[in-house]
Amino acid sequence: MFDVNSILLVVSALGLCALSFLIGYYMQRLISRRKRMAAENEAQGIIAQAQHESEDIRKEARVQAKEYKILAKEELENEVREKRHELRALETRLVQRETNLDNRTDALDKKEARLQDRENKITAAEKKLTTDASQLARILEEQNKHLEMISGLSSEEARSILIENMRGEAEREASIIIKKILDEAKEKGDREAKEIIALAIQRYASDYVSESTVSVVELPSEEMKGRIIGREGRNIRALEAATGVDLIIDDTPEAVIISSFDPIRRKIAQMSLERLILDGRIHPARIEEIVEKVRTELDNIIKETGEQIVFDVALTGVHPEAIKLLGRLKFRTSYGQNVLQHSREVAYLAGMMASELGIDFEIARRAGLLHDIGKAVDAEVEGTHAQIGAELAQKYGESPKVVNAIAAHHEQEEPLSMEAILIQAADAISAARPGARRETLEGYLKRMTKLEEIAGSFTGVNRTFAIQAGRELRVMVEAETMDDAGMAELCRSVAKRIEDEMEYPGKIKVVAIRESRVVEYAK
Repeated sequence: MFDVNSILLVVSALGLCALSFLIGYYMQRLISRRKRMAAENEAQGIIAQAQHESEDIRKEARVQAKEYKILAKEELENEVREKRHELRALETRLVQRETNLDNRTDALDKKEARLQDRENKITAAEKKLTTDASQLARILEEQNKHLEMISGLSSEEARSILIENMRGEAEREASIIIKKILDEAKEKGDREAKEIIALAIQRYASDYVSESTVSVVELPSEEMKGRIIGREGRNIRALEAATGVDLIIDDTPEAVIISSFDPIRRKIAQMSLERLILDGRIHPARIEEIVEKVRTELDNIIKETGEQIVFDVALTGVHPEAIKLLGRLKFRTSYGQNVLQHSREVAYLAGMMASELGIDFEIARRAGLLHDIGKAVDAEVEGTHAQIGAELAQKYGESPKVVNAIAAHHEQEEPLSMEAILIQAADAISAARPGARRETLEGYLKRMTKLEEIAGSFTGVNRTFAIQAGRELRVMVEAETMDDAGMAELCRSVAKRIEDEMEYPGKIKVVAIRESRVVEYAK
């Protein structure tokens, strides 16, 4: 059983709990009311601020709208002002044009009136001329009838006689005038041609040194002659066999003479001998080695010479093979005249005359330099040097004018341009001037070349050398294909062909040489 105190305690506890609950409930409601009021106050403040800001924005927008309106109004007023100005200017131009048109109309009216007046006068003059012409025709008819009665000839017969007399007189006068014009033109042409040629010759006055067939090599001492000859002459024989020249060692102090009609061989021999003298080692093997090196160097010299001559004449686009052939002309002579020097002269003379005549001087120079290029290979190719040169020029891409000028410079073809005729004239000027050529040297060189060609045409022949001024012909045969009996027959055959095909003074000795070599190396 519960006692009263316990019950009172329970009741008081329950009362306290209920009181606490009520107090908490009322406190919570009070707090939430305060929060709601604070939130409402804050919302009203935000709304008021938003309204204030919106009012500011509306005021600013109204201000900007007014400014835009003012600006637009000003722009419109400016545009209207410009349009009005343009309209006024256009109106002024239209008024001016209208005034001009009125003036022009008045002028045209006046001109039309003058033309009408002139037309009336012309019509009246035509009527008067028609009347006068009729009267003149009637008078002429009467005069003709009167003349026919007096002369006893009809008008047609009299007209024929008059025309025939006038024709004969006109032909005589015309022939006199034509002859006078031709004489004056010929005289003027001759005078101008002489002036042009003389001017070209005066502008190009070059020194000329005639080529010879010998070269002199100076020796450091007389003892060197013995070393050049060698034991039993083996060194000099090896040098002559390798170069194809004739070495003359005589009483000339400290000098050796190299004789050959071929300038290239002579140059090879001279350079080789000078190298051997400087080197000091003179024996057959060394001689052959030096000669081969010199041949290679001379090929480079020939190329450089061709390049230099092309540069001197100021040409471009010349084919490399043509440049090499030009370099070979340095060692070619024609009647004693160096062909390369002659080609340079022809190029300069033709270019100068072309400039004076107002034609293409570059074509003239090019054709002048290349006109004798066929002489570089005329011993190897059939045909005249002009034909060979024209074929080479065409092969190397030269223009048709240059090809024709080369082919026609000895009148073997018809010249087709003024440049071709100038090449003929320049070639004649260069060749005909005093001291340029010697006929005897050319004949001698041709004889030497012919001797070597005859011997070289036989089977089994390796190389041929005409020496001793053409009195001896050395024929190097191939040891593998020819024996001693064959060499004897070869000598007889060569001598017989020389007797049949050539004219020469004295005798020519034909020597056939067959050399066998055996080489072994010690290892």
